[in-house]
Amino acid sequence: MTAMDTHTLQAFVAVAESSSFSRAASQLFLTQSAISKRIAQLEEQLDSKLFDRIGRQINLTEAGKALLPRANQILLQLDDAKRAISNLSGEVTGTLSLAASHHISLHRLPPVLRAFNQHYPKVKLDLRFEESEVAYEGVLKGDLELALITLAPSPDKNIESETVWKDRLCYMVARTHPLAARERVSLAELTDYHAILPDQNTFTRQLVQALFARHRLNLNVSMSTNYLDTIRMMVSIGLGWSLLPANLIGNDLQVLQVEEESVERELGIIYHRDRTLSNAARHLVEMLRQQSEAPV
Repeated sequence: MTAMDTHTLQAFVAVAESSSFSRAASQLFLTQSAISKRIAQLEEQLDSKLFDRIGRQINLTEAGKALLPRANQILLQLDDAKRAISNLSGEVTGTLSLAASHHISLHRLPPVLRAFNQHYPKVKLDLRFEESEVAYEGVLKGDLELALITLAPSPDKNIESETVWKDRLCYMVARTHPLAARERVSLAELTDYHAILPDQNTFTRQLVQALFARHRLNLNVSMSTNYLDTIRMMVSIGLGWSLLPANLIGNDLQVLQVEEESVERELGIIYHRDRTLSNAARHLVEMLRQQSEAPV
């Protein structure tokens, strides 16, 4: 591919993924007319129309759908080659794109990032705070080099994952909740009361649902949100019970002793198997591995 071809592919992918010429222009810091010219040039090179424009709607043609995964692969391979060559210098510089879940960002990540920044001040961190599932897709698509998330129960074959922390989830209620005075509670009894849990598409919710499903029980979920600190607040005012990380226990909550097995989720780092990690990413991964070896 020539340099211009690479630029036209970048424009094509940006339009395809945003379904908008204006949003693609903003994303690539170009004018809308420049984006249109690059798409026209690519269509001329391929002798195929790539987008259908009906009113304000922009949709990929069959040719466009066929090109998109190949264009993404070409751009990822070029990016990978640049990174591999840059790594030869041994310098730990450049931009490191990573995402972290909200819970990890608040409760696990600060000391690691502080130490990383002290050791490698020339690295610019492009840090995004995302839900684990969004960050997971970002790594899979190649938009992110690393992500620190709740690890998926059934990961994609292209994702490499390493556990850094084990997060024990405790059954919690407000001290005023009817279950708070009970010495022991069964999973079946919990289903008689409202639960407040993360959304259905989250990895944490999948773990909880799998546990109840093994006992042939249906959860009685009254409210859902992906922010564990928000769930904690709603539990603390008596709106229901939940499973929350042990580090969120406080004086306003009662931990229930549940007869069946507990739930433990794994928090860790993920990256794409086929991606060459930058020197910065490799050093951060090494620091996180040391965290996993340290006593809790």
